[in-house]
Amino acid sequence: MINYFSNNDFILKNKLKRKKWLKEVIEQEACRIGDINYIFCSDEQLLEINIQYLNHDYYTDIITFDYKENQLISGDIFISTDRVIENAVINNEDFDHELNRVLVHGVLHIIGYKDKLEKDIELMRKKENTYIDLYKNY
Repeated sequence: MINYFSNNDFILKNKLKRKKWLKEVIEQEACRIGDINYIFCSDEQLLEINIQYLNHDYYTDIITFDYKENQLISGDIFISTDRVIENAVINNEDFDHELNRVLVHGVLHIIGYKDKLEKDIELMRKKENTYIDLYKNY
């Protein structure tokens, strides 16, 4: 089950469409959906989480806590809507496109994809783009 929560005044549009899409992403990766919680928050709230749990003192757009068991995909995915807005402007994308990139990025992390090494970043981007294109079919 995919759940959405907001720690700020952000209201997610197209919730059901996004749930179906993310479920399809997980199935295409030969996994099963467990419990995934998306928590939308501010830059400052995500910074606090980054410091407290990861010992990183910098802003980020997403932090994923992975509770995966075998192929059952579960986790908590915290997203800074402030950062998504800023990244959309920087990347010359609309907000929904950038939001979808971050939504699928978190799921891909739980599935097991990494993004620290250059080759891993390239694969992650390729997967993100493939699945963002898939969203257009919903």
